Amino acid sequence: MEEALSLALAFLIVSLTISFFVVRNGSDVGSRLPPGGSGLPFVGETLDFFLNPEKFIRDRMKKHSPDIFRTTFFGEKIVVICGPNGHKFLWSNENKYFTSFYPEAMKKLFLSNQPKRVIREEDLKAIRSGPGVLKPESLIHNLAGMDSIIQQQLKIHLEGKSEVKIHPFSRAVTLTLACRFFMGTENPERIAKLIGHFDKITEGIQSLPVNFPGTAFYNACRAADVVRKELATVIKEKIDAAAAVGSPSQDMLSALISGGYMSDAEIADKVMGTLVAGYTTVATTMTFFMKSVGERPEVYHKLLTEQLEISKAKQPGEALSWEDMQKMKYSWAVVLWTVNTTQKNPEYFPEPNKFDPSRFLEGKAPPAYTFVPFGGGPRMCPGNEYARIVILAFVHNVVKKYKWAILDPREKILGSMMPVPEKGLPVRLYPR
Repeated sequence: MEEALSLALAFLIVSLTISFFVVRNGSDVGSRLPPGGSGLPFVGETLDFFLNPEKFIRDRMKKHSPDIFRTTFFGEKIVVICGPNGHKFLWSNENKYFTSFYPEAMKKLFLSNQPKRVIREEDLKAIRSGPGVLKPESLIHNLAGMDSIIQQQLKIHLEGKSEVKIHPFSRAVTLTLACRFFMGTENPERIAKLIGHFDKITEGIQSLPVNFPGTAFYNACRAADVVRKELATVIKEKIDAAAAVGSPSQDMLSALISGGYMSDAEIADKVMGTLVAGYTTVATTMTFFMKSVGERPEVYHKLLTEQLEISKAKQPGEALSWEDMQKMKYSWAVVLWTVNTTQKNPEYFPEPNKFDPSRFLEGKAPPAYTFVPFGGGPRMCPGNEYARIVILAFVHNVVKKYKWAILDPREKILGSMMPVPEKGLPVRLYPR
């Protein structure tokens, strides 16, 4: 199911806006290739990339070109496009000069059950329309439910505690939300059982696809098997429940089942990819929001002012509305800060390493194609509004209820593509 897979891939690269493409074959393609290198036989420059993606891109932009260069990953010739000119060229020439490149680990983990049959035109129309869970009308309808789940999660994980680790907490919040709206379950035991497996899958996506005991990719494959087995059980439960009541429930999994154009194995693959995507990057964003704001009291106070103004206009216990989301301009500016290489160019972002939410406020928008955390054009992330709503609902609830202080400001950050605080980001909570 193309739409579900594109959501997974888009979520997973939501902050990685450098674009990778397989070069199309052509008789004179060699003479028209951009500058670059091929690295070692078969492996190419894959090892250098996975060891440190940011350094890999930065070094080659400096050595070859700040806009475009070529490389080789596992024998495939790849063109890497960087910067605003590259973004504009890409989105204006979809499938004309290049095709998308998905890392081998991602293809093996999420495309193992791709159909070998020819899909009918009516099936393609249904696939393109996709399940409604990501459409604005569905998000508006589900916003109160998201707000309620986040409040429940704050109560479960934070209430009555003076110190907590934010990264495990944010993972629990986002996986609970993803399971509810993509899989249609809120069973806490089932979600708790899955969380470790999703973490292993995420690590495997960023690893070399070597399926040997002890490697991250091997562990990811085993974890994916466990998740598929659990999803097969859920799929059977959904089919039985729909038969009993006469209609499917309103979640992505149920929509895929009722579509009738995929096998259960295909559905499990697509939902697994979507769950991993909707869980991992949103949890990371929440974690680093807490870190950045916890280190800057002046930002917290501006956030609190904005969120309290929204609360004053509401009745006690009234859920967040779509209109409330549109009022959270400063909050979204805070969340938009990113540490990705392509969005740290000092030509467009003065002092790019400085946490400065005001740079994203009205009247200070960066030039076109320079800041694209959700992609753009035909490559716009289909889950961008879902991510925005979930994160802003989280910000609203946590800021109103707590102030916090980072216990170890010098905590080491592990990983480059999906950074993780080494100790889980411990904080001290101060209830308001």
